[in-house]
Amino acid sequence: MEKVKAFADWLTKWFTAIVVVWAVFNYFVPQASLWGKPYTGYMLGIVLFGMGLTLTLDDFKRILTQPLMVIVGTVAHFVIMPLIAVLLCWIFRLDGALAVGVILVGCCPSGTSSNVMSYLSRGDVALDVSIGILSTLCAPFMIPLLMQWLASQYVSVPVESLFLNAVKVVLFPIALGVVCHMIFGKKIEKVTVALPIVSQVAILLIIGVVVAANGPKLFVASSLMAIPVVILHNLSGYALGFGFSKLMYKIYPKGFRYAQQKAITFEVGMQDSALGATLALTSFASNPIAAVPSTFFSVWHNISGSILSSWWRNHDDKHEIHWDSDNGEKGSAKESDSVHAFDADKAAAKAEA
Repeated sequence: MEKVKAFADWLTKWFTAIVVVWAVFNYFVPQASLWGKPYTGYMLGIVLFGMGLTLTLDDFKRILTQPLMVIVGTVAHFVIMPLIAVLLCWIFRLDGALAVGVILVGCCPSGTSSNVMSYLSRGDVALDVSIGILSTLCAPFMIPLLMQWLASQYVSVPVESLFLNAVKVVLFPIALGVVCHMIFGKKIEKVTVALPIVSQVAILLIIGVVVAANGPKLFVASSLMAIPVVILHNLSGYALGFGFSKLMYKIYPKGFRYAQQKAITFEVGMQDSALGATLALTSFASNPIAAVPSTFFSVWHNISGSILSSWWRNHDDKHEIHWDSDNGEKGSAKESDSVHAFDADKAAAKAEA
């Protein structure tokens, strides 16, 4: 089991590089993944079934114990990212299936990668997970509604297909995973060690299908235009997510402290791009290029998230900012250590007395 965990850690560490290599391979050898096009829904279902296996009733109770932050974070995600997508499509004059793909990835829930980035930056992982769960559960309803509202100007949006496919690949697998966890309890823990491997392999297969299905279309001028759009989409999500959480701190400082600000930043800026690619391939099957922005996003947000989380951690260490400070005050880590030392001295003095 330790070898499995070690391999999972290695795969997570090098996942972005592996994605790039795998994408290049499928560009030159599309036959390696084309077979999987009809099965992308099942591949994503495996990923979300694994997510369900890791959830307990306590994870859902957490949403009820801090509903304001979770609901506000989820609303921010479904407002900021779709609207940024529409704005960027207008600025870059994207049209047709490519514009639909950009808006689709903008309407997706937050990705599981945000949990990792929040952890690495010393953010509030519990809040991150709660927002991720709620936004994922809302996805089958929010994606069709948002797409009909924001993307129908480009192509006819199959609302019913989007809804049914989202329910099939999102709600059913998660619900089945949660039920299995409830039935088998701690026995599931033996399986969950391997879940990161299974999930990442499934995501790699989906990316391979997208690259193989689009082939020569990937490097035409219209497709390449999606790269700066995806980068700006992601970075704008981080900036507006952080700015929004800073604003909420002024309104409700008790709930939107520094660690929560980090969590919301990653939850807003990072998308479940695998879901976006899957829905594009299933609901917009006649225009597979709609899945290209999700594929670019999948590679880029892992790079940007890693850089941001590393910068945030180093920034906090350099300025001695405590991970649980109110609003990222410089020197708060030093002050916290002084408080702990003072408390320890008081305890020692009482013991001597």
